[in-house]
This record gives sequence, C-alpha cells and structure tokens, in this order.
Amino acid sequence: MALAPGTLFTGHDLTCIRGERLVFAGLDFAIGAGDAVLLVGANGSGKSSLLRLMAGLLRPAGGAVRWGGESIAIDPEAHNARLHYVGHLDPVKAALTVAENLAFWARLGNGSGVVTEALKTFDSASLSDVPGRFLSAGQKRRANLARLAASEATLWLLDEPTTALDAAATSCLMKAIARHRAGGGMVAISTHVELALDGARRLDLDTFARQPDPVEAAP
Repeated sequence: MALAPGTLFTGHDLTCIRGERLVFAGLDFAIGAGDAVLLVGANGSGKSSLLRLMAGLLRPAGGAVRWGGESIAIDPEAHNARLHYVGHLDPVKAALTVAENLAFWARLGNGSGVVTEALKTFDSASLSDVPGRFLSAGQKRRANLARLAASEATLWLLDEPTTALDAAATSCLMKAIARHRAGGGMVAISTHVELALDGARRLDLDTFARQPDPVEAAP
C-alpha cells in the first residue's frame, strides 16, 4: 500500500451524464493518504455514479479523474489494481462456501488470500463452511465486505456498505476502515446514515446535482 509522498486521488470539474440526464456538474474532490470522504445527498444526486467515475467504470462527460496528477484513463489496469469497489450487489456464488468465495476474490484481486483472518475481521469465521445459497442478506454483505480485509488495494470505494448490517457488523466495518486509513489507505463512501469515522470529510452531492440520477432514483 506504499504511496509516493503527497500522492492525491482527485477529480476536477467533473460532469456526469446518465441516460441523457445531466446528473451533476462542476464537482471537485481530493483524497490523500489516510483520508475518508463521505458522499452524501438525496437519492438521485449521483453518489453511486461518482463512485463509478472514481473506479473508472464510467467516464466523465467533462473534467478528469486523476491519480498522482495523471488521468486514470491513461492506464486503467493500473487504476483497477489499486482499488477495491463494493457496490450495491453482493457477488456471492451460491454453490461455493463463504471461504471459497473469499479465496476466489482474493486471488482475483491479487490479495493476500488470508481467508480466515479476513473473515474474523467481519466476525464471520463461523460462516466459513456455509454455502452462499444459505446466507441471509446481512451475512452476504459481511462476506462481501470481508474481501476488503483480504485485499491489498489502496483505495476503497464503498457504495452504501452498511446496508443490511446490524450494529455489531457496522462496528467491524468502521474498525476495518480505521485500520486501512492508519496504514495510508484512502476511502470514499456513499451513505444515507451517520458513520463514526474520525476526521472524515463530507461531500454533499446535492450541491452539484442537476437532474436525478436514474440509477439512484429508481425505486
């Protein structure tokens, strides 16, 4: 997770268009080592779309997303290797156990593959041998989040990560984020709830919103 001194992950004058709708415009962000940014705003303000822009899954209609001053579009593979994205869906394969699911994703993401320790981070060790098809929504989310602990990614992009989590699991997530930041990691989180993250900055997308984002506005 070593970063060059002063490395910043930034967005400059970003414009996002989804389904011919101007979702937001004129948006800037900057995330440095150890930083956490909370993306807040009403449904449809573009929180999920901004995370996808940050991940390189979408291209901005205007502006640029840069790592260390260089556009992430120049070397998308390098950018993909430095980030871990957790979206709304939990990609847990029904036929594989929780441990097998985690081992697969850890290998795919060049992670450490320390499955047992990763599951302990999210208090999910007891689920290790349970097939994915038997998991509740909350258990699937914990299994998916355990991928963070097995990842070597510097940048965590988390879209509503506390969905379906109880208070104990949310506390595990907050501790994992704190450890990641303490090691120089970067975190951007979309959220509708208050999260206990020391020193986190808030980026209110309502400030930049133009028309509702169809991804977030859909019931």
